[in-house]
Amino acid sequence: MALSDTLARVDGDLAAGRIPMARQRLRGLVSSFPHDHAPRRRLAEVYRLYGDPAEAGRWMYLEQDRSPEETAAFGARYSDPVRRMRALAWRGPETAAGSAFAERELASVRLAASASAGRALDWDTLPDDGYATADEGSAGRSLAALGCLALTLAFLAIWVNGLVALFD
Repeated sequence: MALSDTLARVDGDLAAGRIPMARQRLRGLVSSFPHDHAPRRRLAEVYRLYGDPAEAGRWMYLEQDRSPEETAAFGARYSDPVRRMRALAWRGPETAAGSAFAERELASVRLAASASAGRALDWDTLPDDGYATADEGSAGRSLAALGCLALTLAFLAIWVNGLVALFD
């Protein structure tokens, strides 16, 4: 469905009081059209209806006319730079931002996230929520696998013990 058609449906949803549906459609549009500022602005408007300044600040973050209060609320909610980078839902190069202001903001967030993660990050290859390094991530997975194996062996031992007791 085209961007303009979906935005028209959002208008209909809002007029009918279906705010959650409008929010869902707009989130889909931001995902499908990450470089278009119109769905982001509209999503910020919807979050203002909910009284959620942090989310309104999230979706207005790339706009020069953003509210300082909403931007501060967004920064407080997403204080970790990597999570802030992920929250902006940007994909592709910063040069596609459409304005020098948005390009600078995206670069600033990416640089802070890279410093926090200890390695260079880009918008298309964000790490998982835990964003551990490759070595830390594999160690965590190994521990989880060992824990699952231990639980499986304990369950199997109890089951075999029960079978033996049943036939004794």
